[in-house]
Amino acid sequence: MAGSKRDMRTPLGRVLAHGSAKSGTGDHIRQRITAVAMVPLGLFFVGFLVALTGADYETARAWLGNPLVAIAALLLVVAAIMHMRIGMQIVIEDYVIGEQLRSLALIGNFFFSYAVGLACVYAVAKIGFGA
Repeated sequence: MAGSKRDMRTPLGRVLAHGSAKSGTGDHIRQRITAVAMVPLGLFFVGFLVALTGADYETARAWLGNPLVAIAALLLVVAAIMHMRIGMQIVIEDYVIGEQLRSLALIGNFFFSYAVGLACVYAVAKIGFGA
């Protein structure tokens, strides 16, 4: 359908394989990679929570102090934040009307995602590595 009358992309857009947002393919791939990464990390985290059911704070802190657990938690946080940011970016690009509002929403999404990510990384690092 690349050369048909129904294709709304410009010739340059067809050649570069970009849609109107100019980043769809890369975002799609990153979204899928983070989703795949979150499956084993999420299962590990659920197992971690189940194993700590009924445990006190010090026991949970000691478990998170294990470098392997802390690194897995950090990887889960990074993957989840990246996945969230890309997903919200796609929603904003597709559904927010008005160039200024779209730009503000994209900027807000960027800063919110990284603020939450930094807070989570700080919390895990502080507990897990005793920083």
